[in-house]
Amino acid sequence: MRISVIGTGYVGTVSAACFAELGHEVICVDIDNEKIRQINAGVPPIYEDGLEELLKKYAGRRLCATSDYAQAVRGSDVSFICVGTPSDASGNIDLSIVRSASKSLGTALGKKKGYHVVVVKSTVVPETTEKVVLPIIEQHSGKKRGEFGIAMNPEFLREGKAVHDFMHPDKIVVGGMDDRSADTVSKLYNGIDCDIIRTDLRTAEMIKYANNAFLATKISFANEIGNICKALGIDTYTVMDAIGRDSRIGRAFLNCGAGFGGSCFPKDVRALIGKAQEAGYAPLMLRSVMEVNESQPLRIIELLREKLGDIKDKRIAVLGLAFKNDTDDIRESRAIPVIRELLNRKASVAAYDPLANGNMRKIFGSVDYFNSPEDALRGADACLVMTEWDEFRNLGIEFDAMARRLVIDGRHVINAKGIEYTGLCW
Repeated sequence: MRISVIGTGYVGTVSAACFAELGHEVICVDIDNEKIRQINAGVPPIYEDGLEELLKKYAGRRLCATSDYAQAVRGSDVSFICVGTPSDASGNIDLSIVRSASKSLGTALGKKKGYHVVVVKSTVVPETTEKVVLPIIEQHSGKKRGEFGIAMNPEFLREGKAVHDFMHPDKIVVGGMDDRSADTVSKLYNGIDCDIIRTDLRTAEMIKYANNAFLATKISFANEIGNICKALGIDTYTVMDAIGRDSRIGRAFLNCGAGFGGSCFPKDVRALIGKAQEAGYAPLMLRSVMEVNESQPLRIIELLREKLGDIKDKRIAVLGLAFKNDTDDIRESRAIPVIRELLNRKASVAAYDPLANGNMRKIFGSVDYFNSPEDALRGADACLVMTEWDEFRNLGIEFDAMARRLVIDGRHVINAKGIEYTGLCW
């Protein structure tokens, strides 16, 4: 089948490359000419494991990129909306990019004959597809529902593992306006061994939010218990390993630490809170999930001050800047509030991340960035570990370069001996 993908962020680019791997012809659409050039050259505009190999394999063959919506719609049977849905100033979902993409799709669709399906893959709150996207497309295409199809197909991709997750999913959810729309989208996944859950539009939207909200809740729960365990002198990881053996609970997402970040969990929980309030319901537990997550990284500063006292003019090494390992994404990284507080307290910051130095430099230009952990640690009065990169697990003699071998571990990754070690909540 022929597919157009609107938006070349990590969801759009990964989806496009993986659909090409499944045998479909794919056209990527973006307003960023540099991203278009990169994709057409087989160069990924983002870092994602396995993505570069797929783009090199299919760019110029059955995958290309353009800024021309009309060309993309004319040359495809199905269009996926994969644009960003950031938070607004109040924390609610900002649908401005979705609205713009829907308008452009509608205009292009009005010039095309024949049946075409529009699929929302962007994460949007329930009722968005039917009450925002559908009316905009009808208005700008001059067509009515039924003359074109509309569906909602949420993604469940982990950054760093997105290609694997697309090709080996736990679930595929297709919400359709009607059977024809849902049938068309479902067929795109032929070749993937996974049952397809068929729902209506708003249920598909809600599944995505409930999924992410539950995972975020597990993390904040683990951190809350971890903080209590820390105060009582209990090893919280032993606690979590034990309760994770309960089949009703499971061990995943119960690692205590500095909290969750990234492009999904914080934004999606805030958006669900906003949607619930709009519906007249006060989501007390979800609010608490966010409150724990916002306060958690600053506990590292409290521990640092307990050890060093006034941190003014102290040199603090921060290892790990990405919100998680295996990505260069720093969106909502828990290192950001920590570095900001260090700078506010007039500390000197030396930072290292295998992939994210460049991205973090755009936020904190006054920080010293290094190309190895040892260089970042040299002369430091303390080290804060903020991302669970595997290479940090092997650190040992590198800590000898520090002025004081004090390590505050926010991710339970340091195994070195002979250092002054403190875990965030263990």
